[in-house]
Amino acid sequence: MRDFKKLKVWNSGIELTEKIYRLMGKLPKTEKHGLISQMTRCVVSIPSNIAEGGSRNSRKEYKRFLEIALGSAFELETQLIICEKLAWVEKSDFDTIIDLIVEEQKMLSGLIRKLKD
Repeated sequence: MRDFKKLKVWNSGIELTEKIYRLMGKLPKTEKHGLISQMTRCVVSIPSNIAEGGSRNSRKEYKRFLEIALGSAFELETQLIICEKLAWVEKSDFDTIIDLIVEEQKMLSGLIRKLKD
């Protein structure tokens, strides 16, 4: 069992989750059951899957949960781009959060590579 709370990638995922939740308060209320719901599920999935994977006994299972977290990070990036295209987020917020997402993707990819069978 791994102590996921000590992982930089997990802590970064928690920071990203906080930022997304704050940003969602700025989106149109009509998106409560649309992008807001989808984006909050995606962002929570990132650190959650890192944590759940850390509880697994095999490297293969751990790697699979990290891959799910990575998929959620790419999904979140796409959704944030949609918000930016619709002018629902300020450029500065967009740039800050995109940078965090890309960094999270890089860390997850690196960890996945380290676990290759």
